[in-house]
Amino acid sequence: MQLFSYPAPQQWPALQQRAAAQQAQDIDQRVEQIFADVRQRGDAALLDYAQRFDGADLSAGLRVSLEELTAAAAQVPAELQAAIRQAHANILRFHQAQVPQPEEVETMPGVQCWRRAVPVQRVGLYIPGGTAPLFSTLLMLGVPARLAACPEVVLCTPPQRDGSVNPVILFTAQLLGITTIIKAGGAQAVAALTGGTASVPAVDKIFGPGNRYVTAAKQLATRYGVAIDMPAGPSEVLVIADASANPAFVAADLLSQAEHGPDSQVILLSDSLPMLEATQAEVARQLRELPRAEVAAQALQESRAILLRTPEEMLYFSNQYAPEHLILAVQNPEQLAAGVTSAGSVFLGHLTPEAAGDYASGTNHTLPTNGYARNYSGVSLDSFLKKITFQRLSPEGLRHVGPVVELMAEAEGLRAHARAITLRLASLAAPQG
Repeated sequence: MQLFSYPAPQQWPALQQRAAAQQAQDIDQRVEQIFADVRQRGDAALLDYAQRFDGADLSAGLRVSLEELTAAAAQVPAELQAAIRQAHANILRFHQAQVPQPEEVETMPGVQCWRRAVPVQRVGLYIPGGTAPLFSTLLMLGVPARLAACPEVVLCTPPQRDGSVNPVILFTAQLLGITTIIKAGGAQAVAALTGGTASVPAVDKIFGPGNRYVTAAKQLATRYGVAIDMPAGPSEVLVIADASANPAFVAADLLSQAEHGPDSQVILLSDSLPMLEATQAEVARQLRELPRAEVAAQALQESRAILLRTPEEMLYFSNQYAPEHLILAVQNPEQLAAGVTSAGSVFLGHLTPEAAGDYASGTNHTLPTNGYARNYSGVSLDSFLKKITFQRLSPEGLRHVGPVVELMAEAEGLRAHARAITLRLASLAAPQG
């Protein structure tokens, strides 16, 4: 990690820049080519990409068979199955509390307005599968999708070299009741979900994190009328640590994000130089023990440890950066948390690692990255619902609100709007029978 001591505020924007592995323009062009190819060749293009990028021969079919799905549980250790079931229960409990309650309001006598939540009809879940198959992400997306009662749920995940799908992902899918599972990854999976192919149903909204190609593909999907959860790219964490923090804990938190991928980013802020130095030493020590040390080491090259003067300065820096994950490893985390305005998810205190939220505390780990926490929320039950408003006017209601509408419509020069009211008011005034 690079160490910066008391940088001037005008230097902060440069320190808040995310790493860019490749030029975005190059990625966008490649993704557009993949979209065009999938739209033109459909399944044939997906089979070619599986061979090229995953080294997998999927000539037997792109869909996971019922036999593959049912056989998955036998390949997952009982202890891991139990852990997944407990995480599922916690995530379900947290998201059940988000179920919208019926609401009806009488804005004027006789004018009734209400809202009804309706599930997105067709959703696509993208689950990365490469070097770290993220079955935890399937829980985070599948639980609210099922809770929202989305009629059609399509799962896309990259195949392994032998053409199979990671058995833990299949076990989790079975737990969630998801049976439409496509062996496809990367931008090509997003392209297939966007336009549909013979094997892949087209969807209305796409969820899930991924690399820069997947993120670019999701953004391109919006140009074809498909919604997305958010532009979620490489993972990131910002830790605010004071002198009371445990350097070993902080180092483990930083490395837990760095090991996601070489383009992940970690930032450590502290008002204690001894804390920064001790944490850097711990990072170096713990890094040597990680199976994914090479990946984490690459991420650490673009990561920063920054010495600032006060908790207020650290909080201001964090709100500008808008991290996906924010850990408050300080003596009074609740006090600091009250000032957080931009973050995907916040972890308070020395005993609350970000890893808890990644897996099993109950909150959703599909969160905005790359500064999008300034204007996006993380995935929730609401992400899988549409809110439709309704209204009903009784004769009394029309008499109350009608003149208001007539005056406003005439003032805007929209005569037909006014007439829609005038004619109805006249019908109420006309003799009946």
